[in-house]
Amino acid sequence: MKYVIIGAGAAGISAAGKISELDKRAEVTVISADEAVYSRCMLHHVISGRRTAETISFVDKDFFDKRGITWLKGKRVTGADFQKRQLTLSDGTSVGYNRLLIAAGSKASVPPVKGVAGAGNVFTLRDLQDVERISAAAEKAKKAVVLGGGLVGLDAASALLEKGLDVSVVEMADRVLPLQLDSQAALGYEEAFKKAGAGIYTGVSVTEGVRDTAGAVSALKLSDGTVLPCDMVVAAAGVRPNVEFLEAGTIDFDREITVDDRMRTSVPYVYAAGDVTGLSAIWPSAVKQGVVAACNMTGNDKRYEDYFTAKNSISLLGLDTVSVGLPSAPDDSYTTEVYLKDGVYKKIIFKDGVVCGVILQKDIARSGFWTQVIKNKEKLELPDGNPFKVTYADFYNIDSRGSFRFGAAAL
Repeated sequence: MKYVIIGAGAAGISAAGKISELDKRAEVTVISADEAVYSRCMLHHVISGRRTAETISFVDKDFFDKRGITWLKGKRVTGADFQKRQLTLSDGTSVGYNRLLIAAGSKASVPPVKGVAGAGNVFTLRDLQDVERISAAAEKAKKAVVLGGGLVGLDAASALLEKGLDVSVVEMADRVLPLQLDSQAALGYEEAFKKAGAGIYTGVSVTEGVRDTAGAVSALKLSDGTVLPCDMVVAAAGVRPNVEFLEAGTIDFDREITVDDRMRTSVPYVYAAGDVTGLSAIWPSAVKQGVVAACNMTGNDKRYEDYFTAKNSISLLGLDTVSVGLPSAPDDSYTTEVYLKDGVYKKIIFKDGVVCGVILQKDIARSGFWTQVIKNKEKLELPDGNPFKVTYADFYNIDSRGSFRFGAAAL
């Protein structure tokens, strides 16, 4: 069986490894535009100098050889013929498949704002080439503006702060990290960045970029009238899937590739995972999707049912946070317990006694425990009514076979 995987990111690599494990006779080919396998979550550490390009790899050097996987690196897929089950590559060659996984990831986009798009000192942060360009510009720049206060934006901002630049972050939402955290947890990062010397501008957007005589952006005008001088701009406010090779109408697509819970697309024998699906743009979810796709590609039925336990772990400027499940209660049918003292913030969200979401900031002990509780949809019935004192010990008991079992029955 010939398995072809487009993309060597979290979803693609996890799928390649799983296929090799499940089908010992598999012929696996991975195609990637990148010439290295690396964690995009760690790119900012290369900019700051904490890591090198080599030390952000998340696979062993012999990953492909050890598993007999063919890696076509530095090549892009330019066309797909689903009838013939054949891909065309950027070098003019073609690759056939029996099963195909599209895990090509996403690319950053620069907002189409007058004076910003197309400027030579406006950068994105998605790959090692972006890191090289940003690092080179940062050596000469004094002031930088980051567009977007999400994970990528704050990663970029923290790296540029470490490089000694004067940094400002512009976020359209009313807080930073709006998709990952609630307002209280986000406030912790806003205060941390301000303490580090950064400017944080929330609830505003960029309306225009002011160009200098050389055509570079020298200042950004915001919707509230603020003008931010700058020597460089990092756009981290939006991404789009890498699916240019797909012809219109060949596969169900609504901004991202549509998949079912087995990661199958509308095209027979074609699967998708990771950013191209839009299910969840975080690393653990991409890994899980890749594994689910691999299982079903090899005839081992498995469903992706873990939407609810999406987990974010954030560590910026010395402040650690873990968010599992829902970051905020969707409506009044949910109840919330909060602990806030000396910079430590903890929040637990319940619905009918079942834990639906947890945020832990500064003190992230027991995050693994809460992940397990949410994943298992455990119902808490606490003797003293204090959920912040619960530990693993409260949830383990011995079943009828004499084995330890995780479950609320231990209470």
